[in-house]
Amino acid sequence: MRPEIAAVLWDFGGVITSSPFEAFNRYEASRGLPRDSIRRINAADPDRNAWARLERSEIDADAFDALFAEEAAAQGYQIAGRDVLSLLAGDIRPAMVAALDMLKDAGFRLGCITNNAKVGRGAGMSADPEKAAAVAAILARFEHVIESAKVGVRKPDPRIYQMMCDALGVAPEACVYLDDLGINCKPAAAMGMAAIKVTSEAQALADLARLTGLEFPGFSAKVQTQAL
Repeated sequence: MRPEIAAVLWDFGGVITSSPFEAFNRYEASRGLPRDSIRRINAADPDRNAWARLERSEIDADAFDALFAEEAAAQGYQIAGRDVLSLLAGDIRPAMVAALDMLKDAGFRLGCITNNAKVGRGAGMSADPEKAAAVAAILARFEHVIESAKVGVRKPDPRIYQMMCDALGVAPEACVYLDDLGINCKPAAAMGMAAIKVTSEAQALADLARLTGLEFPGFSAKVQTQAL
């Protein structure tokens, strides 16, 4: 039997903000590229490619620009890495921010585990100072934030989830974890966390309501979480 939930751990991009994948698809459509070209490039050699190395701060933005272009060319595409970096900052989802406040008021511990890079302004990687300030205000709600670019470890490496549990002093079994990527949810679930794969605000908050017992305005609890 699962112990009482004590902490809710969040991914940032694609969960609290809209997914950069949406921006990737708009970019691809505008340039006549096949849909999900950028994701396919990033899926090749996923632990050692330019994207992974950037998120661990092993290379800087200039090196990423060149290396990503080489990886794209190997798959038959012309895409500059700097173009991809400009697409990373999503739009804030107010319902998710409201859920953070409700959880905090109810006494749940809050943590954020985000794969990011040292580009733009702050953890949200935005080039816009107002959006960066808004992101900083959201991140201030968390008791602890782990950024891959600062710690040199990125999801789905199990170590980054354990780092959060250690920081909060909670067992994985007492945690809910939300992420928009199944590959990042699976290590959390393997550790004993209740993992929610986020496909929409409505689905995520309904699943979160079921696990926490809270009622988020406009979202009813569902019987099952989404498959990872």
